[in-house]
Amino acid sequence: MASCKTNRRQRGWVLLTEIAGVYIFQFMLNYSLPQEDIKSPPANLRELSRWLKALAEPSRLRLLHLIIQGVQCNCELGSETGMAPNLTSHHLGVLREIGLVNAERDPVDSRWVYYSVNRAALEKLTDAFSAFFDPDRIQPRRLTCGPQASQCLPEALSRKS
Repeated sequence: MASCKTNRRQRGWVLLTEIAGVYIFQFMLNYSLPQEDIKSPPANLRELSRWLKALAEPSRLRLLHLIIQGVQCNCELGSETGMAPNLTSHHLGVLREIGLVNAERDPVDSRWVYYSVNRAALEKLTDAFSAFFDPDRIQPRRLTCGPQASQCLPEALSRKS
């Protein structure tokens, strides 16, 4: 007899769970805020993430800092940072790959490479960072779910129609 009661309770709980799930799903379909309220990011996220990944290395930031101060050759950059030549070249290659740094070989002796900032790319990076990390973009929480969402039901309905 105890197993029969347990079985009935379990079936009742499953039914209640299914009903609650359908109700919540129906609520979300009928009363959620329209998609046009969700704004797209102000910057190309793929490009922004590439820049962030490359600039997350302190050695690259140090190299970029030095190059922003003026055109530098790889030996000057290596001696200023204390990095081995192969490591300096690696980090400069990453900065060149994302387009922030230009490289130019000396016309007389091609062993010498001079690095400069790509101004257009730096301006693009600055604009993207400024737009994405703009504090004015911060919005209050949208109440589309949770216990407080039912208080916003009339507001959500008026926006939907």
